[in-house]
Amino acid sequence: MIELTRLNDKKFFLNPHLIETIEETPDTVITLNSGQRYVVRERLDKIVEMTIEYRKRLGWIGQEN
Repeated sequence: MIELTRLNDKKFFLNPHLIETIEETPDTVITLNSGQRYVVRERLDKIVEMTIEYRKRLGWIGQEN
């Protein structure tokens, strides 16, 4: 799980395996496979970095299908 911050400063954890798209519009909008959307304070590049680190911890880097 990665920790993210909503625009109201509330923290939450998200399973990055569920992310379908991330856009900066200029707010960062994460869309999940389910269609659920989250607007967060973190920038796109930071979310990608956190996702890579999460996958490294799980040993999943290089094993994506």
